[in-house]
Amino acid sequence: MIEFDDLRNDWNKDPEFRAEFEALKPEFELARKLIEARVRAGMSQSEVAIRMGTSQPTVARLESGHKPSLKTLERYADAVGMKVEINLVAG
Repeated sequence: MIEFDDLRNDWNKDPEFRAEFEALKPEFELARKLIEARVRAGMSQSEVAIRMGTSQPTVARLESGHKPSLKTLERYADAVGMKVEINLVAG
């Protein structure tokens, strides 16, 4: 059996893998922030979905890194008692 850490180390040696991984970082970061906000609010995906007027699978997709619209982000933030703030940073 291959250990995950060994597999990840092998993947990280591949320049194509690294480039793709880096390209997806913003989506991973957004997903992490959404999940953290929901957990801080003490809510389940189903509870967020009810407050958003959508389904639990939709919330799960948002939390898995799909790129939502600004309106959807605002609805999610409102559901967990937060607001959206956008920052532009040097690239």
